[in-house]
Amino acid sequence: MTVAAAQGAADSAASLVQSVDWLAIAPPALTAAVALIVLVADLFVPERRKPLLGALSVAGLAAALLLLLPLRAGDRSTFCLTADADVCSYTADHFTLVIQLLVLGGALLTALLSITELGGGRKLPPGEFWFLLLSSAAGAALLPAARDLATLVIALEVATLPAFALVGLKRGDRLSSEAALKFFLSSVTATAVMLLGVSFVYATTGTLHLTEIAGRLDDVPGKFETLASAGVALTLVGFAFKAAAAPFHFWVPDTYVGAPLPIAAYLSVVGKAVGFSGLILVTVIAFPSHSDVWGPAVAVLAALTMTVGNVAALRQSATRAWSAVRLLAWSSVAQAGYLLVPIAAAAYAGTDQIGSTVAYALMYAVVNLGAFAVAALVARTKPLNRLADYRALASERPLVALAMGFFLLCLAGLPPGIVGLFAKVTVFSSAVDAGLGWLAVVMAVNVVVALYYYLQWTAALFRAPETADAPDSPATEPVIEPVGPLAAHRAPATVLAAIGLTAAAGVALSGAPQLVLRFAAETLF
Repeated sequence: MTVAAAQGAADSAASLVQSVDWLAIAPPALTAAVALIVLVADLFVPERRKPLLGALSVAGLAAALLLLLPLRAGDRSTFCLTADADVCSYTADHFTLVIQLLVLGGALLTALLSITELGGGRKLPPGEFWFLLLSSAAGAALLPAARDLATLVIALEVATLPAFALVGLKRGDRLSSEAALKFFLSSVTATAVMLLGVSFVYATTGTLHLTEIAGRLDDVPGKFETLASAGVALTLVGFAFKAAAAPFHFWVPDTYVGAPLPIAAYLSVVGKAVGFSGLILVTVIAFPSHSDVWGPAVAVLAALTMTVGNVAALRQSATRAWSAVRLLAWSSVAQAGYLLVPIAAAAYAGTDQIGSTVAYALMYAVVNLGAFAVAALVARTKPLNRLADYRALASERPLVALAMGFFLLCLAGLPPGIVGLFAKVTVFSSAVDAGLGWLAVVMAVNVVVALYYYLQWTAALFRAPETADAPDSPATEPVIEPVGPLAAHRAPATVLAAIGLTAAAGVALSGAPQLVLRFAAETLF
């Protein structure tokens, strides 16, 4: 090899070396590092000291949240192309930071709910649980920063694969194993379809970076136009599945029932955030030129999702086993429909509409985690977690009942849950502004329908207690040892802390709901 050739090879190798902005990637990187530390520490920590793993996990998630503060300017990128520094695989902009705040905050509250579910004769092994939860949270925090399809797919799977194990982590529990299997099979199918779409997009554009895809899709040769459109549509399927959009929602109710309640809460918020952030990235950044393909598709998905979710929620019987969790599951499907509306509107009225989805997601995350926290508290004494079990909760724990009523009214969009009303109005306005009058009408009808089951549950909280318990149905409810009233049991401090934090956040946002939209508006690309 000549000296010139050797020098050229050295220069080529040097051009491949990229500097890494460690501060930009710090939140997901720290979460992943703590997950590895927990995994190794679990091998050496004696059984009586396993609670230390939970404390370490909570501290790690709190530290990852604090690392968002130095990034608040939203102007950092890393892993960029050496030939074009403006094309990067990781970007810590305002959109990334808001979704990471939602994801890491949701994971932290899930950790608080989970501490009392581990060890001490419980079915959940502490070491595996904390490792899987932190690993999933790391992937979920990485996804909103991803700016190429390869990183998006990897982040999506890192967020999802540990979730399969978390759902099925109840040892010896048939429902848990069945839920994990359904979740796994449906998710794998959706991922396979999405990867097919990604391959079509790459074949027609020759790149995986979102910004470059956007430019090259405008110049696709006519003979590849159908292939490109098919790739756009198929790519959306995987993210629609994670967001629990109909008809990709069928895994939700059984998965939520079979999973540990903290994990059901995690999936309802963090899993949804992963799906919606992925949808926003691929539609708004990568596929704006094909808005005529994904715009009508997302609008139809939104209408179908909110309708299916609300109709199924109406059918829940108050005395059926786990009916409270099932209602929250179907409610989360309906809420996913509302979250899809601004994304559909962005196809017709521009990216200004995306702020409405982010604002609604922030509201939903706070109040839905709060509702699941109350459900986790009630389940400690009433394991069947029926809607009937919440009757007269105000007489046993008045503050918890008030908090639950507030969460349900926020989800319904009624005062004093002003933040819920405000979020629904902004989503409704985005549909109207985009000229999607039919979708606005469908949403209005669904909001009215949802009032029935939200108000029915709220009213039950403050009813007088029944004189005698209704007999259980042996055909649908397993035999579970009787437990005393909720008031007779001391509530775990971490669960009460989760309820208090979410209630305080909901009240604060209801007092100044405009802050949510202003905050979300900063996420525009």
